[in-house]
Amino acid sequence: MASPAPQTMRPADLSRVPCVHAALEWIAGHADWITDRQIDLIEIPAPPFGEALRARALRDLLESSGWTPRIDREGNVVAELPAARDGDGDVVLVSAHLDTAMVPTGPVQVRREGSRLLAPGITDNGAGLAALVALASAFRAASIRTGLGVVFAGNVGEEGEGNLRGIRSLVADYGRRLKSVIVIDGASPDRIATAAIASRRIEVAITGPGGHSWADAGVPNPIHALGRAISRMVSVPLSADPLSTLNVTVVQGGTAINAIPSRASIKIDLRSESEAELDRLETEVRRAVDLGALAERESARRSAPALAVEFHRLGARPAGRLSADSPLLGAIREVDRHLGIHAECQAASTDANVPLSLGIPAVCVGGGGTGGRAHSAEEWYDPAGRQIGVQRLLLTLLFICGVGSGGGAGVDS
Repeated sequence: MASPAPQTMRPADLSRVPCVHAALEWIAGHADWITDRQIDLIEIPAPPFGEALRARALRDLLESSGWTPRIDREGNVVAELPAARDGDGDVVLVSAHLDTAMVPTGPVQVRREGSRLLAPGITDNGAGLAALVALASAFRAASIRTGLGVVFAGNVGEEGEGNLRGIRSLVADYGRRLKSVIVIDGASPDRIATAAIASRRIEVAITGPGGHSWADAGVPNPIHALGRAISRMVSVPLSADPLSTLNVTVVQGGTAINAIPSRASIKIDLRSESEAELDRLETEVRRAVDLGALAERESARRSAPALAVEFHRLGARPAGRLSADSPLLGAIREVDRHLGIHAECQAASTDANVPLSLGIPAVCVGGGGTGGRAHSAEEWYDPAGRQIGVQRLLLTLLFICGVGSGGGAGVDS
């Protein structure tokens, strides 16, 4: 599917169009307001499958900026700007995920250390959500209309075991109307994700009879079996080209220190730039688990039922790649030259995986500012320079959509 032809007007000329200039000025003049909205959103917990409260807050924010947003059946927040010209309803989607990978059990409170904000999710994806809010608010403040329709969305299900359910739903809903996708994830504008890293997330459970750690000594132990399996897994050769990774991420099992567990489980994250390599890794994982269970059963000193092994695929992210000559990438490069941004293309695992896997032009970019320690309790974000990231998004979007008739120059506070 081809992306729309880029705007013939250069970014420097585009930025002088009255409504576009007004939007750029609005972004530059509302830095503190944007940061405050970022804090408001991140202090609402939004773990995977628990994004509803943050979604409602985002909906209210967009509504206060003049949009008529809705929450769809999957839980995504969606606001639509129809095309200024009559057409076939083609749209460009701009999306930022709502969920946070690591959410504390208690209230979330953003704290300040100098210029930095610290809280789980403050960058991933507080920075992306703030950029989305700023972009949508600037559109309304400057009364911008576009040649193609624009959809702003806060989507669910990007983190953890969400399996990209939010973006999958959006892509399915817009179908052939969807011409390009811009995903806003994180902060830094110096990276453009144009290749999608495929992943598979697997849960393995082993069950056995269990028993007393002394009286039933010699009964096969599910944790021991998984330990043997993990030892085999980490010995599996990993490809460097295509780059691939294997990580055992969660280990659970046992009920008491003096009891042989009756069940144990692990979760495994497999990633690769190649679907074929993922097939090989998943086969190796299954073989390692089967051999680990067999070895534990054969070492048992007492007659007992065989260990039972269960595999459950928790999610799969597809691979994909944006063509180097894509008009979407060309638009970003044009805007970056105008703004003095020097960005490198890279591979990543993001919401952009879904459209890229379907041949829909898509990129994932940061919303501006800087951040670090994502997916940890010490995640931080510094909003300095954020406006350049948001202005880049605005100009890129208008470069590929075109500025439609009816855009005004007025700006509301």
